[in-house]
Amino acid sequence: MKIAITITAPQTDAPADPRFGRAAAFCVIDTDSGAREAHPNPALEAASGAGVRAAQTLIDLGVEAVISGAYGPKAHQVLAAAGLGLYLAPAEVKELDALIERFQSGALARAETATNGGHAHA
Repeated sequence: MKIAITITAPQTDAPADPRFGRAAAFCVIDTDSGAREAHPNPALEAASGAGVRAAQTLIDLGVEAVISGAYGPKAHQVLAAAGLGLYLAPAEVKELDALIERFQSGALARAETATNGGHAHA
């Protein structure tokens, strides 16, 4: 299964980024092989629509699930409509291996609705 985690830099060892649309990059992990690829977020500097553009990027990469700290309403809608699983990264967990382990064990909460907490996360 291919999952994506929002990260703070386009490096496969970068810490998790709590933002979705404005995350610096995405780490795409193949949970079967363990292979990892970092992809810069093309929506990072977008004037508007960052969440939707970031969501489309992950859909185009063939990701099946996403782990992030928060999802804006438009990004959530696009990802959910495409059938991706949306999971919430606990704020205190920044290491990718720990997030992957929690994902695989079923310990991450699903983002059933947008989780912007009243802030303008795209």
